[in-house]
Amino acid sequence: MQIWLARSLVGRNSWMRLRQAPCEAGCGWSLATGSTRTAPEPHQGRQGDAQRPWSEIALVLHTNNTGGAPQQSQRSPTPPDSNNGLPDWDRRTAADSARPVSPRLAPSRCSEKRSRHSHRYRSIDTAVSDSTAISTISTIHTAISTIDTISTAAAVKLALQSPSAPPPSFQKLFSPVAMPSLEEQYATLKARFDAAGQGHLFTYWSSLTDSEKALLIENLKVIDVERANAIFKRTYGKPEEQHPKIDPLPADAVDSTLSASKEKLDHWRDLGLQLIADGKVAVILLAGGQGTRLGSSAPKGCYDINLPSKKSLFELQAQRILRIQEIAAAHKSKADGKEVIVPWYVMTSGPTRAATEQYFVSNNYFGLKKENVFFFNQGVLPAFTFDGKIFLENKYTPAVAPDGNGGIYAALRNEGVIADLERRGIPHVHAYCVDNCLVKVADPIFIGYCASKNADCGAKSVPKAHAHESVGVISLRNGKPGVVEYSEIPKSYAELTKPDGTLVYNAGNIANHYYTTEFLKRVEYIEAELDFHIAKKKIKHVDLASGESQSPTTPNGVKLELFIFDVFPFTQHFAVFEVARKEEFSPLKNAPGSKDDSPETSRADILNQTVRFATAAGAKVVKGEKQDQNDIPVLEISPLVTYAGEGLERLKGVTITTPYIINSEADIARLLA
Repeated sequence: MQIWLARSLVGRNSWMRLRQAPCEAGCGWSLATGSTRTAPEPHQGRQGDAQRPWSEIALVLHTNNTGGAPQQSQRSPTPPDSNNGLPDWDRRTAADSARPVSPRLAPSRCSEKRSRHSHRYRSIDTAVSDSTAISTISTIHTAISTIDTISTAAAVKLALQSPSAPPPSFQKLFSPVAMPSLEEQYATLKARFDAAGQGHLFTYWSSLTDSEKALLIENLKVIDVERANAIFKRTYGKPEEQHPKIDPLPADAVDSTLSASKEKLDHWRDLGLQLIADGKVAVILLAGGQGTRLGSSAPKGCYDINLPSKKSLFELQAQRILRIQEIAAAHKSKADGKEVIVPWYVMTSGPTRAATEQYFVSNNYFGLKKENVFFFNQGVLPAFTFDGKIFLENKYTPAVAPDGNGGIYAALRNEGVIADLERRGIPHVHAYCVDNCLVKVADPIFIGYCASKNADCGAKSVPKAHAHESVGVISLRNGKPGVVEYSEIPKSYAELTKPDGTLVYNAGNIANHYYTTEFLKRVEYIEAELDFHIAKKKIKHVDLASGESQSPTTPNGVKLELFIFDVFPFTQHFAVFEVARKEEFSPLKNAPGSKDDSPETSRADILNQTVRFATAAGAKVVKGEKQDQNDIPVLEISPLVTYAGEGLERLKGVTITTPYIINSEADIARLLA
């Protein structure tokens, strides 16, 4: 059978279609799969939200057919037309109508080999895995409302609508469950927030319109108020660590591409490529930031650094994934016919989610399969007064802020990423930040190195530019792995050198990490020990006495954040991998025209790297008359052609006159003609 559910959100409205079919694993249950699409008449919400794309829903739930063995419907409803509304429920067959359905989570009904059925619910906003405290879902209605209770959308309203009444079996199916009214939801949430000492967030409830009440309800549902209170209490007022004990990393925890033998590098590369070929590696991208400093309101990953090809950061990184998949496929120890896939998990934020997804859709996912690109949102935490009360930004919106890049660990859990990694059987994860144009995505050498060390967490580093560079240093902090900020390192320590003249504290942190999936799962159990960081801020809010908006001129509250490296002290086997800065690290931080970390430096670093690739292959690169003679040689080689300089052997002895772009083998062939 097919079921069409209308799930409308403020600013968004979509149809969700669930189709029942026999489970491929042969477990005797049926598998409901589905997809979503934009509804014909979306609510008028925030600008652009009405066009927000909706994802396919894969492997939604198992359903137990009480009437016997699962059977596919012989006839399914026609998808809703953009002009004609919803389909006719009565298109179900008589056999379908006579067979009631009892959807439920049923992870135990499939064996481990059938674990590809994730038994989870996924929507554009959230995911509920079977680790959630829900053992049985009595109806699909309940299942969808379960999604809604943790949705990040502004407000949720579930409705079943049809040009004709649903058949009796459907009425029976859905009649036991009713969505709670706003007042019922209010009563439940109010009691919870009162118990947590945050009941003041409902101060204006009686004066709000129904739509504003719905907004407040949904905005508060996404706040784990007990967790937020606990973080504030253990963080605010805690004395700041003044002088951490700093020691060098143990020699056996560090290795370097700058000094390792070719044999070692080849071994790590081969191991990493085999893991990629076997489908054991995934990539996580931290991409929640906007290009505000760059003069752009778009997600930073959309930024064009003015390469000749006009490729954005997202496109460059996607093409590196495509290329490494191709390299790994060729490296397979045996041909098994399986496609090599490196799933890409893209962490966005509230302000960047819709624009990021639309950018991927409009660019056809840059050639990647959309089912292997997973978007999820960075978490948020409330903004607090100095005495621990959550601010109201307006009468129906609590003041919240991103929980720092270290919030990724909770987001991976809450948004279904870890569940998806487990479903795919992936134990190795590479994570990096979007603003590094030189990043080697799914770097096989780094992955192979960490795997060979049995590391549960690893970090890339680059040598410091000089002793007092403003960069955090990976070292031992109070006897455990950590990052020491440059401001915390005494001058005498910063200038210490080894016998070979290199700095003792030389491992510049570049936020480029390796994890095992098991370690990412373990973070949940150490979260209570993680030290969040306090940032005193000027927080706009509503005065609870007057109802007037306030814009303070001095800090009046705190925001809490976690850093991604705050988990390092809890690793069991930590590994640091030093790489060449010019080959792997060129961050985009500052406005055009800035001396460092600007669009101009990012562009130059990529072009200089591709010139090195070409000359290493035996080519000669010369500036042509058509390019600015004051500029560097403008040679761009697509990541689809080479990942790290490989595959360019045909350029030996060739003279390349710039400007020139090598986007494919055809461009190389033209040079040889």
